[in-house]
Amino acid sequence: MKNPIKISIRELVEFVFKEGSIDLRFQARSSMTIGTRLHQKLQKEYKEGDEKEVFLKGEVLSGDVLFQLEGRCDGIHYNEDEVTVEEIKSTAKKIDFIEKGSRVHWAQGECYAYLLAKEKGLSHIGVQLTYIEVETEETKSFQQTYTIEELDRIVTGILEAYTPFATLLLTNEENKMKSIEGLAFPYPAYRKGQKNLAGAVYKTVIESKSLYANAPTGTGKTISTLFPTVKAMGEGRSKWFYVTAKTITRTVAEEALLLLEGEGLSHRSVTITARDKICFKEETICQKEYCEFANGYYDRINGALIDILTNESIITRTIIESYAKKHTVCPFEYSIDLSYLVDGVICDYNYIFDPRVSLKRMNDEGKNDTTLLIDEAHNLVGRGREMYSASLKKSDFSLVQKLYPEHGGLNTSITAILKSFSRIKKEDGKDIRSEIDEELLDSIMIFIEIAEKNLGEGGREWPEEFMQLYFDVISFVRISNLFSEEHRFVISRSSDDLEVKIFCIDPSKLIKQVAKPYHSSIFFSATLHPFSYYFQQLGGGEEDYRFLIPSPFQHEQWQVGIHPISTRFKDRERTLPYITHSIEETFNGYKGNYLIFFSSYAYMQEAYDKLNKASLDADIIIQAPNMIEGEREAFLGEFQSDRERPVIGFAVLGGIFSEGIDLKGDRLKGVIVVGVGLPQPSLEQEIIKDHFNALGMNGFDFAYVYPGMNKVFQSGGRLIRSEEDRGILKLIDDRYLTPKYRSLLLEEWKDYRVIT
Repeated sequence: MKNPIKISIRELVEFVFKEGSIDLRFQARSSMTIGTRLHQKLQKEYKEGDEKEVFLKGEVLSGDVLFQLEGRCDGIHYNEDEVTVEEIKSTAKKIDFIEKGSRVHWAQGECYAYLLAKEKGLSHIGVQLTYIEVETEETKSFQQTYTIEELDRIVTGILEAYTPFATLLLTNEENKMKSIEGLAFPYPAYRKGQKNLAGAVYKTVIESKSLYANAPTGTGKTISTLFPTVKAMGEGRSKWFYVTAKTITRTVAEEALLLLEGEGLSHRSVTITARDKICFKEETICQKEYCEFANGYYDRINGALIDILTNESIITRTIIESYAKKHTVCPFEYSIDLSYLVDGVICDYNYIFDPRVSLKRMNDEGKNDTTLLIDEAHNLVGRGREMYSASLKKSDFSLVQKLYPEHGGLNTSITAILKSFSRIKKEDGKDIRSEIDEELLDSIMIFIEIAEKNLGEGGREWPEEFMQLYFDVISFVRISNLFSEEHRFVISRSSDDLEVKIFCIDPSKLIKQVAKPYHSSIFFSATLHPFSYYFQQLGGGEEDYRFLIPSPFQHEQWQVGIHPISTRFKDRERTLPYITHSIEETFNGYKGNYLIFFSSYAYMQEAYDKLNKASLDADIIIQAPNMIEGEREAFLGEFQSDRERPVIGFAVLGGIFSEGIDLKGDRLKGVIVVGVGLPQPSLEQEIIKDHFNALGMNGFDFAYVYPGMNKVFQSGGRLIRSEEDRGILKLIDDRYLTPKYRSLLLEEWKDYRVIT
């Protein structure tokens, strides 16, 4: 007999019975809160002795597979000798249109009833399927009584339909565990510091702890974290997520898995690509009338899952697209379904940390067996602030109201919201508040329920403006549920509009809260510097491990120069000729390919225009705003070691070319950083500064200096990528010679010369 397979009843019945098409018009995004409220409303009416939210489990043998079934049923009613299991489903559809209930829902209730009947030794048991309409809260119930023999046949049939898939999963798991036993590090030797990092990761995973690791460029962070995590699977740690902010870093993770596969690893992973990027259609409209990959998706997805899991191991975007076309299924939803079935997932931060798009089907029990690998973790601070913030504009509601003057319910709900906006605009008081406006929030909740009723009914096409507003208010409500002392309610006024924003000042507690249910979390980056700042901002605590190692590269590989010219905004016009002359002098003294980084597009363009291009025997290229993937690749493609004329690339600090790119050897000979990377002064940066000042910390450093210097470290880190690399690093700004900035410089940059 094979090892037992644990599966939730919901997952089981949806695999066997779910059918039809993807149609996002009918997915109520607030269902998590509204559905819970409606469930609780019905459960409050239960009589004494009835039970609600009852966890059930049991074992059932099908062929040579032992299934461990489990799940939580909504309710159990006891009437004299009769026992009835109730399954409650909220719906945006009119209750009158539901005639007999969904087969998936019946099967869920039947499985719960079977487990309960076996547990209590019942000869017969009832199942009640209750639907409750979201808008009216009217209910409709269907009831059926089963003998234990009937339920045994039903459950056996369900398991027989699932057994081929279960057998595939168990076989893959068996092969994986065998392959891990003898898996070796895929290089002849470890780099300096690499073995220590791998050991720290393995210890952290085995002990179910969290690790914050600063591992400089050249350490080989990706393989040093993935290899020990996979090895720990041999100790029963069953899954990992490799999350990052950059597409290129996901490719590096895939390459590391290829190396491990070359060492004999039998293991399955999937890379998730954003819906808009991977969609096969011109427009991302997930409706069966428009998209053949959405139409009938659930009728074909099981075959597509079995096919790819039988034949592929490292499931990249290209492989997903190939199989999605073969089986005519949506590539994005396909990758999401696969993410629950594979050993490892490579994806963006938001699938774990963003409450609006995170993988909702992964319950806390699934997280208990999962390790998080958070690459380039310095990026998660800024992304965390974005993910835990949300805003709404009065003008967006006014526009939708004008589009539908005849729509009574929608109109009334928007009128209430606009009144709240007008009241807020007229109020005397602070525009930065410690509490959300509850009246506005209540009116928004009413708008959501009315909007979802209309979306659920179908029969009309809702324009982009309405759909965007709907998603924005859902986001606003979700973030409002996270509001804490680390948030502010910010009001931005203008002559013709008003914007309200829930702004996250410090994401550390929320990041820690998200990571806590997971078995283990590894936060790592080449630039968690200063370490104390990132340790705090990423939710580190006394119980967590810290790991800092020096750069594996020699100081002699860097030729660091500091040119103390002011780049402050007030001095820029005066000092720009000196800066461009410094660039020309550096290039002409040490020719090769260069990247030159500026704090903004405007500053970069001014320098580009002032540059004496005639004095440079080079091709000069410049980063454009919002470059698409092909344009980025073309930009980087210019950096070749065998060019007749070198290339000088102008780029933006903190932008797409300042991290996650490898230009080894003569592909890059020099990096020049103009400025110290300070974020532009803004209301939000000032809120951050004031918040940390009030806590007794240096608010200016938290809001400006540390985020700015991280951009500098990342940009300078493009230069030395291997033991053979040599290059010039020039930092242009007089602040680099002040005590604060000198203390912040990376150790390998401190042997600098001052250029006069």
